[in-house]
Amino acid sequence: MRHVISPLSGTASDRNAGSPTHCLRGCLISFVAALWFLATSDFGQAQVREWTYLENESIKLGVLRSHGGALAYLSTRGSDANVLNHYDHGRLVQQSYYGDEDGSKWAEKPWRYNPVQGGDYRGKAAEVIDFQASDKEIYSKTIPRHWANGALLEECIMEQTIDLIGPLVRIRYSFEYKGEKVHAARHQETPAVFVNPKYSRLFFYAGKEAWTNANLTNHIPGWPNESVQLSESWAAYVNEEGDGVGIYVPGCTEATCYRYLGGSGSDCSYIAPLRTFSLHPGLRFTYTAYLALGSPEALRKRFQELERSRQSDDN
Repeated sequence: MRHVISPLSGTASDRNAGSPTHCLRGCLISFVAALWFLATSDFGQAQVREWTYLENESIKLGVLRSHGGALAYLSTRGSDANVLNHYDHGRLVQQSYYGDEDGSKWAEKPWRYNPVQGGDYRGKAAEVIDFQASDKEIYSKTIPRHWANGALLEECIMEQTIDLIGPLVRIRYSFEYKGEKVHAARHQETPAVFVNPKYSRLFFYAGKEAWTNANLTNHIPGWPNESVQLSESWAAYVNEEGDGVGIYVPGCTEATCYRYLGGSGSDCSYIAPLRTFSLHPGLRFTYTAYLALGSPEALRKRFQELERSRQSDDN
């Protein structure tokens, strides 16, 4: 059975708008004063500092310390068009794992043990216990939260190291489970990837002739989840102009995906390469994921070069 982080579809709260005209100037003055306070106060500076960026001649990325240090921003350098989605603490590009049912509920739905790097569905952030950034890489160490009940799961440690290799984002993940319970084996998101909804068409190769430039499959996923085969261990969401974002996780040959279009600002495209294993005492799971921007053809070429390099290293 596959369980994945589901998007929230809450509506924005209503605001009264019946103020008399002669009060408008006072409201504007108060609004400007509030903006000045946020920009100059310790609180405002903290909001600015929650973003940490890394860039080179090709791309720019950003992580949110307020969301477990997870990757939340990716664009070509010189552009402010973020391809990623960080609508809530369950979006982002992040670690997420699943165990047994534990009586928890997500939005009144029965859920299961689910440590999530960003935080819980109510917006409570995971705890970043170590964070280091340079002009070469960003490292974070995080205690995740249970997606459904919000508990801080101190028996779990998530580490993440991000650097740039030319046009590629390399993310090295580590997950350690120190709990006493042995959970049943389940599909695990490695990682969960949430993309802005204008990137709607999913490209991947599902045939038996990997890395031979055989024709790619492409379609627009629906809702809820559907499975796809990744014979080349990569997939890409692409917009109408033919540009997109690709995820490559060596060794992953299956993924789950969907498109959520609720109309409430929470719309997104989603994919997660999958591996199947159990959470058990002493578990330490590590893997590497790569992200890149471009056309499906360009992405395939870059990922194929990585695959050749990996096979060469193995030999």
